[in-house]
Amino acid sequence: MNYEVHIYTDGASKGNPGPAGYGVVMEMAGTLYKKEFYEGFRLSTNNRMELLAVIVGLEKLKKLRTKVLIVSDSKYVVDSVEKRWVFQWEKINFKSKKNSDLWMRFLKIYRQHQVDFQWVKGHSSHPQNERCDALAVMASQQSNVSIDKFYENEEGTLL
Repeated sequence: MNYEVHIYTDGASKGNPGPAGYGVVMEMAGTLYKKEFYEGFRLSTNNRMELLAVIVGLEKLKKLRTKVLIVSDSKYVVDSVEKRWVFQWEKINFKSKKNSDLWMRFLKIYRQHQVDFQWVKGHSSHPQNERCDALAVMASQQSNVSIDKFYENEEGTLL
């Protein structure tokens, strides 16, 4: 498949849960066009950030049915989709599954595009993956961060 867009993603958290963030690098295939996105959270988990990075990347696409390659170092995300686990979780309404809010959000946007996944080993000198990692870590260390409202309330109490 010839991809129109490559989306590179990573998530980070210092502690699990802890201060967290995600980073996304989007590239238009065959061009020099590139965009970067990141966001930090007061308290979340690495898996939530890995998944949220993919969701945000897909949600940034402007054209429906875009051919997309998502490159991630998250076995959690890549295996959940490629091994079709998430579709089985959906059939049981995500009962007893973590991050159900994000998986439902993922499936909604995933179905609007033609998406393939590629797993890359983290911290293996893959330039875009390294950049995503740097963005995620930087986002998690910012003083003005968001609240992962599914994970904690405004007062900082875990839900």
